[in-house]
Amino acid sequence: MLTSLKQKLVELELYLLKSDVRASPEELNILIHDDFHEFGAFGASFGKKDVLERLPKEKCPNFCATSFELRMLSKDLSQLLYRATMKKQDEFNTRYSLRSSLWKFNEDLDEWQMIFHQGTPCEPF
Repeated sequence: MLTSLKQKLVELELYLLKSDVRASPEELNILIHDDFHEFGAFGASFGKKDVLERLPKEKCPNFCATSFELRMLSKDLSQLLYRATMKKQDEFNTRYSLRSSLWKFNEDLDEWQMIFHQGTPCEPF
């Protein structure tokens, strides 16, 4: 079961990194939990409302995510840890980060939703 859940959550995480998904408030609304909170790379924090307003207006960076690990925190809460590189379209340098997302199972929707995310800058890997 953990293998299939890990596959499901990795697919959802990668789906959220796609430009067409990030540009769609409707898609984001489904994938992001109402109680969502994020700590950004530079210390800012965001809620769901902020993300729904901000992400669709941004140019989507190019992401590459690897080394996924799944931790079950409870029967309806999972943590996905991974490494990511990000390169914005108007920047030369690649950014490296360690990332953590909490995914909560929403029984009303019968679906997993991201409830927390943090990306922490790190040295190149």
